[in-house]
Amino acid sequence: MTPHQPLDHAARRAATTTGRRRGRGAAVCAVVLPVAALLTLQLGLGTVAQAQPSTQGPGGTGPRAASPLVAPDRATITEGQVKEVVPGGAITYPSVTSCLTVTVRLRDGGLVGAHASLFQVPGELRSDRILAALKDRVGDRPVTAVEVRGAVGAWHPGYFVKAIESYGDGEQPPVPNGQDLDGIAEAVSQGLGSPRGTVTVEDVPDGDQTVT
Repeated sequence: MTPHQPLDHAARRAATTTGRRRGRGAAVCAVVLPVAALLTLQLGLGTVAQAQPSTQGPGGTGPRAASPLVAPDRATITEGQVKEVVPGGAITYPSVTSCLTVTVRLRDGGLVGAHASLFQVPGELRSDRILAALKDRVGDRPVTAVEVRGAVGAWHPGYFVKAIESYGDGEQPPVPNGQDLDGIAEAVSQGLGSPRGTVTVEDVPDGDQTVT
């Protein structure tokens, strides 16, 4: 500053104060306006956003299928379980010793299977719940055939209606008398709501079963 330009301290203080006030005002607007805009967007788009299905997996780590029932092309069904595979797929039932397997063939070529256990496996379905679960999984899809295979001689048809575990002290569960193919077929037909003519029953040796 040159000597012929005297400093007006009052004017300088006023200018500084005004600048600071304007600075604060600008900062506040810079914050308030985006928040207001964000709220407007949220109010305007919130319904649409909620209506869209999530495309992220747990924790937003990646894409996931829209339906929890997307079937694989191969499945292993252990005792007390119900699963399905896509058309052209294969189901494996391991260690079928005292069990029965029930495979539903869908018109589109898909398979839905259940592994009925003579005695309940902890955490899995009992024999008197397995057909209902299988029926629910099939839903309204057209069925072309129902195949029952396994230890036919160890099963009484009534086990699909009342599991052995359901009988209390002093009650005697029914005992199978030979291979009741017709009785088991009728029980499965009623449990699934499928025509009797679509159900076949076959006694097979112990071991793994693979259905394609």
